[in-house]
Amino acid sequence: MSAMPAINIHEAKTHLSRLVEQAAAGQEITIAKAGKPMARLVPLEATVRPKTLGLLAGKLDIADDFDAPLPDAFWQGAR
Repeated sequence: MSAMPAINIHEAKTHLSRLVEQAAAGQEITIAKAGKPMARLVPLEATVRPKTLGLLAGKLDIADDFDAPLPDAFWQGAR
């Protein structure tokens, strides 16, 4: 993450949208009041939830022949 010089609060309010875009792109922005750093605008880290395998185990019933070809009678009625 690259840092830029501190920006005063008035300028930050005036250019907030642009500063948020810069922060989202990875730039760290320091906001100052009377030359004293008061806050940092930084990008959020993407949250990744861990995958839980087998979450539906035992909750679904799938027929043994679920992928068997459909009977001819089914196709004759589809016309």
